[in-house]
Amino acid sequence: MSLIAFFGGIETGLIYALVALGVLISFSILDFPDLTADSSFPLGAIVFAVSVGAGVNPWIACLFAALAGAAAGAATAWLHVGLKILPLLAGILVMVALYSVNLRIAGGSPNLPLIDSPSVFSPFVAADFSNQYWVQPLVVAAFVLAAKLLLDWFFNTKTGLAVRATGVNERMARAQGVNTGKMIILGMALSNALVALGGALFAQTSGSADITSGIGTIVIGLAAVIIGQNLLPAKRIVFVTLAAVIGAVVYRLLIAFALGNDALQNLGVRPTDLNLITAVLVVAALQIPSLKGRLKKRKPAP
Repeated sequence: MSLIAFFGGIETGLIYALVALGVLISFSILDFPDLTADSSFPLGAIVFAVSVGAGVNPWIACLFAALAGAAAGAATAWLHVGLKILPLLAGILVMVALYSVNLRIAGGSPNLPLIDSPSVFSPFVAADFSNQYWVQPLVVAAFVLAAKLLLDWFFNTKTGLAVRATGVNERMARAQGVNTGKMIILGMALSNALVALGGALFAQTSGSADITSGIGTIVIGLAAVIIGQNLLPAKRIVFVTLAAVIGAVVYRLLIAFALGNDALQNLGVRPTDLNLITAVLVVAALQIPSLKGRLKKRKPAP
């Protein structure tokens, strides 16, 4: 793996760390099987592209992207809380609806180019782009660090603890006076805001906002969370969020290695096999706990 490919894997991994943090909130903390992420990701990218195209500052455009994602997550939660639709079905409904919404926001175009548009990286990248390969990962890392620290703080506040209690035992939390409906809506809004922010950053690094860029986003997020939890099993929220970030970076580095390894390429592995590799990595990560249990059983007693 070349140095540029390594930094590229780090950069993409950090972008998907935001997705992993969002998936962590919905799946792990709220216990809400949310598929909205597959459309929230391109929603963030398209809202960013349209905003920048209208002359909005890139940093403000990222905020607009996050707010659009928050609205999508809140809509999914409202379908469940307000209309009593199953969480999985609510996510599917919003995901399908957002495809049309994304197209409408983009003016009917499935792809919006961003090659000559300003980005959050523009102030830090040299005119000849000589430092782009390492500057962009640093800027994305700043976004991820800020998101992680804010989540660590939020989930230790009274409201954040109420969100966590809702995910652990909704009935018990309601008995303690927690408005679980509002907590679910808040948590889902926060989750998809992070996913959409990741989409906005991904669009800036790839040079375009594509309506199909969200395909498999939820699987990637789950893979990152699962890998991270197996690498760094923990209960404290500060380590739980750290595990999601580490899992996303490790996942993307494994993908970069698989796609850039000569031996695997000789075996027929191609970039088009990305989703297949993702599925294999998820299956492998899910097997780690059982393998650990078997190894412990085989160890002789002292």
